[in-house]
Amino acid sequence: MEVVIVPDAKAGGELIAGAVADLIGRKPEALIGVITGSTPLPIYQALAERVRAGSVDVSKARFAQLDEYVGLPADHPESYRSVLRRECLEPLGVGLDAFIGPDGTATDVQAAADSYDRALVEAGGADLQLLGIGTDGHIGFNEPCSSLASRTRIKTLTEQTRVDNARFFGGDIDAVPHHVLTQGIGTILSARHLVLLATGEQKADAVAAAVEGPVAAVCPGSALQLHPHVTVVVDEAAASKLKLAGYFRHAYDNKPEWQGI
Repeated sequence: MEVVIVPDAKAGGELIAGAVADLIGRKPEALIGVITGSTPLPIYQALAERVRAGSVDVSKARFAQLDEYVGLPADHPESYRSVLRRECLEPLGVGLDAFIGPDGTATDVQAAADSYDRALVEAGGADLQLLGIGTDGHIGFNEPCSSLASRTRIKTLTEQTRVDNARFFGGDIDAVPHHVLTQGIGTILSARHLVLLATGEQKADAVAAAVEGPVAAVCPGSALQLHPHVTVVVDEAAASKLKLAGYFRHAYDNKPEWQGI
């Protein structure tokens, strides 16, 4: 696991957008796993700037959704399909024909989860999966004590996650669904490169537990320690609880320029 400490969210977004652009340059049809929330916005903004400048061509790239609320219509402004179309796909000039995601409106939710998991496998798996981390250590919507081998499935959100997400629903926690479809930890770990961005002091404990703590289901993010190619990008505030921050800075400052992240 590589930990990169950056000055702020904008710098993190630029760094990760560069890695995505490099991947697409090597593999134009790459499958990129995308996420929602405020954390990835600097990534999408920086990548869109590269597209507008003509330095990266995403016309053959494919995009896959990490998770989705259960029960929200696909055209609801806070369904994750709508959010990703608005904040990621449209700024990149990408249509829904290049996008796959789980059906949160399905009558048989588990069948929809199984279908999406198969679709990811049939698509060749994610070449690069973007991730955030919750204040309780969740990745995707794999809440604490999720199976580290889990595949795409339905999950019940914790009260803390619903509180955290209420800001997207006008501050009304009652409007936040109780259930989601999410890639499981095992599904996430099948991606070839995992890139997690975390910003803000409120993420510092979760980052420290995921990076330096024991691998344990109580902190789902700690499962990333089991993957052979993980990049954790954090700003100064999110890195504030890392005991090995000095080493992480030294390692990144002295890595070969050709290596990338």
